[in-house]
Amino acid sequence: MEKKSKNPLKSILTIVISLAFAGFFLWLALKGLDFKVIKASLAKANYLWVLFASVFGLLAYWFRAVRWNLMLEPMGHSISTSNSLWSISFGYLMNLTIPRSGEVARATALYGVEKVPVDKSFGTIILERVVDLICMLGFLGLTLIFKYDAILSFYENSGVHINPNKILLVLLILVAGTVLFFVFRKKLAGVPFLGKIVNFIDGIFEGLTTIFKLKEKGKFILYTIGIWVSYFFAAYLVCFALPETSDFTIADGFFIVVVGTLGMIIPASGGIGAFNLAMKYGFMALFISVGKSAELGGEMGLTYSFISLPLQITIMLIMGLISIPMLAKAREQAVAGKEFKD
Repeated sequence: MEKKSKNPLKSILTIVISLAFAGFFLWLALKGLDFKVIKASLAKANYLWVLFASVFGLLAYWFRAVRWNLMLEPMGHSISTSNSLWSISFGYLMNLTIPRSGEVARATALYGVEKVPVDKSFGTIILERVVDLICMLGFLGLTLIFKYDAILSFYENSGVHINPNKILLVLLILVAGTVLFFVFRKKLAGVPFLGKIVNFIDGIFEGLTTIFKLKEKGKFILYTIGIWVSYFFAAYLVCFALPETSDFTIADGFFIVVVGTLGMIIPASGGIGAFNLAMKYGFMALFISVGKSAELGGEMGLTYSFISLPLQITIMLIMGLISIPMLAKAREQAVAGKEFKD
């Protein structure tokens, strides 16, 4: 594998920008709220529900690891569930340092222990994101059916306005770029530098098309459902820890998952600030939709975020830190096994 030059200044700048995003959104979230109410709510919370939520958070890791194995099989790579799990955990850990770096780190970690080409595994990771987006849209659809008033209120309070023309333009550029790539692919492959890029993109596309070659499509669907059911309960069960939100319905849970996912999309370190702000507006919308105080909703949203987000980060840290020695051990075993065969 070729050594790649690293630019420490670029990494530092990315981290600084990410922290700046986190600080800015956290300031927006905390501005003008009564911290005494939040502190009192945190003090009387029932953290046994948080423990139950953490079980589902960990279960999502396992489902994702087993599903990744299914996605790599059509390309001729049969990997162990443990190596899949620890590679995923390492990727999530990297996301806490540099946002969106986890996907590449995960593929690279898997290459180190299973020798799966990075471009191919990266293609399956992109496919995962596409499947996740479809599932997310499913949750959004359920939320639109059962919590339309809350979504409308969230949209108005968040200050985010979607321009359909810009979304259409981006989609058209992506489609045009894909078509041009396939039209001129053979010519580009002959150019020394561009040839490597073409081969890498080919590997990504091969990973993306594995969904059509899956041997066990039923298991893939079941594991995908398992992932998102786990996400749902990891988010929803935390509501029962707070007396003010213990009467939230399953439909409210759908809404929280959608809003929380939107908050985590923003490239802030560990979702800090962005997730808190999303929960503030989200709970305000939920409270307004049932005739309760928007201010109390904002305070409860922040209280919820101060429990849910640290739970997510703690799981990422624990699993990620465990993954480092586990991957190192697996790498040593892989090297030793190769030397023995040689």
